[in-house]
Amino acid sequence: MKEKLERSMGLSGQPVKRGTMAHEHIVYMMLVDSAATARDRNTILKYAPLLEKLATRDDHRPYLAIAHRAYGIAHRLSMEYNHAESRLQRALDIFEELDTAWQRGRTLYELGELAQVRDNHEISRQLFTKALQEFERLGATADIVRTKAALKT
Repeated sequence: MKEKLERSMGLSGQPVKRGTMAHEHIVYMMLVDSAATARDRNTILKYAPLLEKLATRDDHRPYLAIAHRAYGIAHRLSMEYNHAESRLQRALDIFEELDTAWQRGRTLYELGELAQVRDNHEISRQLFTKALQEFERLGATADIVRTKAALKT
């Protein structure tokens, strides 16, 4: 997917047979979010600055929060735990303002993983439990399974 998205960046926007070509910030969001899911630190660091810049320019709060969450993951992977916590909390704050349950759950899950690597198991359990509640409310099956597995560790 990464390769297809990167190739699409060089394509002109119109004409297309159906619909419209994705705007740059949508492609960056997809690259950043998929890299975060894959724990691909290098791709996060390549595209998150571009997403953050465009999201800030356009005042696109959901994409800004996705950039913050991805940076948080990249910082956690680099063992920069204070920076990770700051970015993840900024993402969570935005997702709470926007009342986006699934995104909030995903971010709580990431905060849970951060607490886990910091050996703060009680906080980790609390965060995973909050994430699980969000996912169960939505019926997000894959996220429910993943979060229940995290709670067992």
